[in-house]
Amino acid sequence: MTFADHVLSFLRHLDLEAPLPPGVAVMNPFRDPKTYGLCRRFYRKYYHDHRPRHLVIGINPGRFGGGITGIPFTDPIRLQEACGIRNGFVKKQELSSVFVYEMIRAFGGTERFYQSFYISSVSPLGFTRQQKNLNYYDDRALQECLRDFVTGCLEKQLSFGLSREVAYCLGEGKNHAYLEKLNREHRFFEKITPLPHPRFIMQYRLKQKEAYIREYLVRLQAAGQKP
Repeated sequence: MTFADHVLSFLRHLDLEAPLPPGVAVMNPFRDPKTYGLCRRFYRKYYHDHRPRHLVIGINPGRFGGGITGIPFTDPIRLQEACGIRNGFVKKQELSSVFVYEMIRAFGGTERFYQSFYISSVSPLGFTRQQKNLNYYDDRALQECLRDFVTGCLEKQLSFGLSREVAYCLGEGKNHAYLEKLNREHRFFEKITPLPHPRFIMQYRLKQKEAYIREYLVRLQAAGQKP
């Protein structure tokens, strides 16, 4: 099986059986045949090989990015314009996706980036409460009930051929703290390197965006990649 085959099988069988706290709903875009079809095109375009890759791991998908397209940090605009995959979704941008694809362009483009990195999330499924995005760590009950799901998802994805030397965490606060705690228990990686979260940059540090892109590139070089 290629890396793409592993990812697509993983996404097709994603299911959260744990009971969710009251008012919390799960987003599973992979149940939509149209979305899964776009994922198939994306992963077979960029991951149809047996290359080892480094994991870049976010929080959980949001409603306007991965929650729609099924591809982490990839909104419908970036999916079509940056990845060349036409889609019928409403072309509404998601701030994190804007930053990630500007960084990918600076790295050398989608093909060069994706041949070395695989982006996922602590929870590959997203959550909403009152029709608003909900991060897994903002609800203690949700965080606790996701523990086995998160651990199982990481173990499965590591089996794709991901490097255990270093992973990159998007988010220097709660997401990084949670991953570090999980890593101490399970020894998934030798090291987890935190990076400022794209949404934080776009929402609160927009004037410093280019400096943050340079920071990303310098950190990624630690994995042996030279943009």
